[in-house]
Amino acid sequence: MKKIKQKVPVSFSYDVIFTEGLFDTNNELFAELIASASPEVARKVLFVLDEGMYEHHPQLFENIKEYARHFNDTFTLIEEPIVIPGGEAAKNDQSHVDEVHRAINEAGLDRHSYVAIIGGGAVIDTAGYAAATAHRGIRAIRIPTTVLAQNDAAVGVKNGINAFGKKNFLGTFLPPFAVINDSRFLSTLDQRDWRSGVSEAIKVALLKDAEFFSFIEENGEALDQRDGEAMDELIYRCAEFHLDHIANSGDPFEMGSSRPLDFGHWSAHKLEQLTDYELRHGEAVAIGICLDVTYSYLDGLITQNEWQRILETFKSCGFKLWVPELQKNAEHPESEDSIFSGLEEFREHLGGQLTIMLLDAIGKGKEVHEVNYELYREAIEKLKSYEQQLETQRA
Repeated sequence: MKKIKQKVPVSFSYDVIFTEGLFDTNNELFAELIASASPEVARKVLFVLDEGMYEHHPQLFENIKEYARHFNDTFTLIEEPIVIPGGEAAKNDQSHVDEVHRAINEAGLDRHSYVAIIGGGAVIDTAGYAAATAHRGIRAIRIPTTVLAQNDAAVGVKNGINAFGKKNFLGTFLPPFAVINDSRFLSTLDQRDWRSGVSEAIKVALLKDAEFFSFIEENGEALDQRDGEAMDELIYRCAEFHLDHIANSGDPFEMGSSRPLDFGHWSAHKLEQLTDYELRHGEAVAIGICLDVTYSYLDGLITQNEWQRILETFKSCGFKLWVPELQKNAEHPESEDSIFSGLEEFREHLGGQLTIMLLDAIGKGKEVHEVNYELYREAIEKLKSYEQQLETQRA
């Protein structure tokens, strides 16, 4: 037998930058970013825009054109943007990836060109997947416009779309060239999208930092009432924890079976499917976390006080804790429309053995490889009862 053993170390570096008024001509950030990698020539930039965001910012592309004219020695703007639907509609339709591929080809973009994506996490995932698979990778600049995208979805290294009824079945791991968070985009979010990203911040706090959880707990109502200063702090700290995990967890491309930052996601992904994506991702994550937190309490991992604090924090931020789809076919885990079929889909997506995250304390997670269906059914009932109790008290 002959064998050649090879090891290829690869290092990635990218910045997550916070600003306001990115395409004001007195803001040189975007032009400087392009010039930092290609100072010798004006590189081509194709913009992909989230349709819902664009409707709220109808002058955006005119502003981008003016900005491009002002910095024409730095980059060359592809004159027509690609506009694709926001939300899961972007990820559920392969034709949107094809559309971006077609535009990249027709514009003659190369590996030193840029695809700048402005929108929510689903649009960034979809267009990022297209950029990552054209020429085996065109530089993608992510400009997230929702709370969920700014503090979570857009700051990592994943791109993907849905297929075969499964979340993120097709995708890549490819870090962006940069991420730019412009707080001005958040002002036009509807209340559901404003709130949705808070669930991912609660998730990170529960796993990694009790002090951060206390901040959210104390500011829950302020966040729900659109306090900009509280939201800016939440986004920054959540993004910081995510980036630290990606850089220092030892598994940035998820080669193993563990994915701690998907706490609550095994059921959340399934709930999105079962509600035909009526539930937004962050809303489904909130319910999924509350389910796993309740299971953790019933399993003796956390105290009743911790359990109540967590659920009350989600409620103060405006979230539902329970939906009827949690109970559908719960007695038949093998059924495709049972919430528990999400466990096998989650295991399959990760590969290897089933690994889900529970809570050992506020600020500390615990991985398990087996679950008790009967205890989860009890958790569903307890979550339903607690939600009804809180609703009655607030009425």
